[in-house]
Amino acid sequence: MPSIEALFSVAIAGLFLSATPGPSMLYVLSRSVGQSRAAGLASAIGLCLGGIILAVATAMGLATLFARFEWIVTGLRWAGSVYLVWLGIGMIREARVSATMPIDVHSVEKRSFLTIVWQGVGVELLNPKTVLFFALFLPPFVDASVSGSVQSQLLILGILVPLTAIPSDLLVAWMGGTMSQVVNRQHRVRTALSWAGGLVLIVIAGNLQLGYL
Repeated sequence: MPSIEALFSVAIAGLFLSATPGPSMLYVLSRSVGQSRAAGLASAIGLCLGGIILAVATAMGLATLFARFEWIVTGLRWAGSVYLVWLGIGMIREARVSATMPIDVHSVEKRSFLTIVWQGVGVELLNPKTVLFFALFLPPFVDASVSGSVQSQLLILGILVPLTAIPSDLLVAWMGGTMSQVVNRQHRVRTALSWAGGLVLIVIAGNLQLGYL
């Protein structure tokens, strides 16, 4: 079982990342506006399921590596911390630009609820950035000194990531076009979210190495 600190850090990071406008939000928004709220909900479910599948696969693969090569634990811990700092700095640097960039919703071909769910799963699984995120984001939060629990820690933390995206995805699916207008108008809010998210990721990375929180 991961520590409370690890669970809290992953949940906070996931919430900020999901609340920042990006490809996943645009995908859900397109389905909601282009077809219906139910379609937006289906796409959100698909993205979540895809994230869970990817989290399970990543956890099983990393656990095997951890068991065979102990030095990988330390290496991935540092790589993950650097990755979090890189993400955080990127969010801060691009805050003003991304805040003024309009989120356009394109027309989509109407499909059945189940088809959209599977489409969402595919979108998440085939996104190389998501694969890299799981591979580098999870290891720093794992306590490898606890014998026999590495895989369970990775599984719990990995599944927590897509679950934290559900609230924002459901909100986008429900509000649809209204959400698109709000996001496009509230430039200051988007800038603040990017800054807050970036700073949170940097603080989490620092805490992983220094343990000052």
